[in-house]
Amino acid sequence: MRYLNSNLVREMGRLVGWSDGVWSRRYQAILVSGEAEAQISRLKYVLSHGPKEGLVERPRDWPGLHSVRALTEGEPIEGYWFSRTLEYAARQRGETFDRLQYATRETVTLSPLPCWKDLSADARRTRALSLISQIETEAAARRSRTGSEPLGVAAILGRHPHHRPRNLKKSPAPLFHAISHAVRRELYEGYAWFVAAFRQAAEKLKAGDRSAVFPTGSFPPALPFVGG
Repeated sequence: MRYLNSNLVREMGRLVGWSDGVWSRRYQAILVSGEAEAQISRLKYVLSHGPKEGLVERPRDWPGLHSVRALTEGEPIEGYWFSRTLEYAARQRGETFDRLQYATRETVTLSPLPCWKDLSADARRTRALSLISQIETEAAARRSRTGSEPLGVAAILGRHPHHRPRNLKKSPAPLFHAISHAVRRELYEGYAWFVAAFRQAAEKLKAGDRSAVFPTGSFPPALPFVGG
């Protein structure tokens, strides 16, 4: 994620002439429980981007990249990966090249939710459509209640990329996404065990014990990531 985020910032800066940082805080990998309700609520949250902020009326109206068409219509998510290393080498050689000469066409494959992995493609599509219907109904009710209208595609595309909102919404990120109190408690207890095991191993490493065993999924100081 560090590699992805840092390169996204460079590419955005290249497109809109922005040389400063973009992300307000570091990436956080927040665990989603195995509960079907927790997984579906996260998918609904992702799909609702656009309508829930009052920017567009429906998810499919968003003018940029969105997974809604891939999930409901099977439309592939495609784009180009640009090798900036090869482009730099070409410029050093004094070579003039086409924009796509050192680009590779890529397709993003969306994996189904773990709780939907045994369903057929048609069944997953039906459930995604149901979520989108809920999102549109809730957005319409919110507009009716507040008397507001969506910003609209033209206004979104007409907004300058350097525009900064007057008020920024900031809230603490949760440690986990879970539905039941029992699962949430289990996750907290597991995380407490993880932290205790990491600290114990870190103390051993600090004392010179290079064989200290760190828990799975951790980044030991100056040692490689511990995979599962």
